[in-house]
Amino acid sequence: MPLPYRTRLICAGAALLGTVHAVAEAEELTFVSQGGAYQQAQSEAILLPAAKALKIDLRQDSSPKAYPIIKTQVESKKVTWDVVDLPTGDCLRGEKEGLFEKLDPALVPNAAQLPPQLRDDYSVGYISYSTVLAYRTDAKGHPAPKTWADFWNTQAFPGARSLRNLPRPTLEIALMADGVAPDKLYPLDVDRAFRKLEQIKPHIQTWWTSGGQSAQLIADGEVDMIQAWNGRITAVQADGAPVAFDYNQGVLETNSLCVLKGTPHREAAMKFVNEAISAKLQAALPQIIDYGPLNPKAFDTGSISAERAAQLPSSPQNMARQALLSAQWWASDAGEQAERRWLTFVQAK
Repeated sequence: MPLPYRTRLICAGAALLGTVHAVAEAEELTFVSQGGAYQQAQSEAILLPAAKALKIDLRQDSSPKAYPIIKTQVESKKVTWDVVDLPTGDCLRGEKEGLFEKLDPALVPNAAQLPPQLRDDYSVGYISYSTVLAYRTDAKGHPAPKTWADFWNTQAFPGARSLRNLPRPTLEIALMADGVAPDKLYPLDVDRAFRKLEQIKPHIQTWWTSGGQSAQLIADGEVDMIQAWNGRITAVQADGAPVAFDYNQGVLETNSLCVLKGTPHREAAMKFVNEAISAKLQAALPQIIDYGPLNPKAFDTGSISAERAAQLPSSPQNMARQALLSAQWWASDAGEQAERRWLTFVQAK
């Protein structure tokens, strides 16, 4: 997932790997996320307040590649993690492999506030970010690109281009460039998407592989337009680079919360998940960092101004203009086949 940069200082008392001692003899719980600025922001906005409200002794761990560790813990029956924040696709994969507890609706009633496509029996949507079309505003002699069809139109919109070296959500982008509406993408027409990508492939200067690389490419003017994460672009803008983007035809991606199978703190873990997706705490996160809440009621709390909501990927007005990436489709056999086909595509001359 992208590592956003728009953060503010967090007091040392909320140290990332520290412990919140709510009360003596409180039940312990370990929460795991990806670390860095993202987890620091979570800690201040969501994790520490949730632990305090529930009188839980919260410990935190971080791992950018948590899935293999989760699998080892569950299969060895030595579970030391309780709640994990993962890309939604990893939650779905873990469900298939029996790595997560089925959520008890009585313990996670806030899940009912999420749209059906953002929750299931084993996981609940937690945060969101978007892949967007970003462009240099100092390019001369042509209008600014507004759609993926513009990105593909190299005559009307000349300039160097970059796409991500990953099929997800690059295939979705290609289909929108070919005229497919954002709400009509799934199941993906993979053949059509690759045909469209073959058209733009000769014009792609760089297939980027990290969020930092994408930010550098557009900030330094090495490319004129790029597929990038919204948080990376807002960081570039904050640094003064002449770069802009719009959520039109963006692709909204999500992270979800899951509870490890076999946790000795099952009830406390589910109560913690419920608190973390509450409207109040969800609304606190975008005050610190450019991730969008997934509980729609967060936008009704009064904590998120209209100006701030316009900047967030999951605000109602911005979600209506984007595609919601289907982690379910990418976790299917068709999605796995598309992943394998991508390797052949990018390696072929």
